Amino acid sequence: MLTFEAWKRNYRDEYDNYQGQPEQILRRAGRVQSRRDAIKAGKASFGDGKDIHHKDGNPRNMKLSNLKSMDKSKNRSRKLDK
Repeated sequence: MLTFEAWKRNYRDEYDNYQGQPEQILRRAGRVQSRRDAIKAGKASFGDGKDIHHKDGNPRNMKLSNLKSMDKSKNRSRKLDK
């Protein structure tokens, strides 16, 4: 039987192998900036518990016409239309 220690996540490894890659850093920065822009435009508010959805699926496309406020559960379970 495996112990809990065998199933522990290695967050450092995850960051080094995925989250810390230059492409992923740019994508995350795009999502953060989109949230800030949506708040300034009145499409979202701080602490509303919603995600900013990119209609075209590209987090680097930060046009306000591409952004929509959406429940987290719907945005994160959504399949891309392509």
